[in-house]
Amino acid sequence: MAERWRIKKGDQIQVIAGKEKGQKGEIIRVFRETRRVLVRGLMMKTRHRKPSQKDPGGIVREEGSIHASNVMLIDPKTNRPTRVGVREENGKKVRIAKRSGAVIGKSS
Repeated sequence: MAERWRIKKGDQIQVIAGKEKGQKGEIIRVFRETRRVLVRGLMMKTRHRKPSQKDPGGIVREEGSIHASNVMLIDPKTNRPTRVGVREENGKKVRIAKRSGAVIGKSS
């Protein structure tokens, strides 16, 4: 059975579990194979990079991934975490916030 993904790149989310609990951010990448997401400015990790012709190297801070089950979309009306539903409008499926019924994102 195919997995249902209701979070996408560019969505505003809130972390609901883990050391970053309560933090809000924007999804910058989704890893469907491992069910993880990258959130701008959260789960920062320190990497020691070797210099190359393209990169000067050194100590670099970058985002680490968070499991998708530990994040919830933010309702555009109430600005609180919400579950996501799907509804058909004008012959197209759109994501809606269960909390307020508001459409999430531009068009899904």
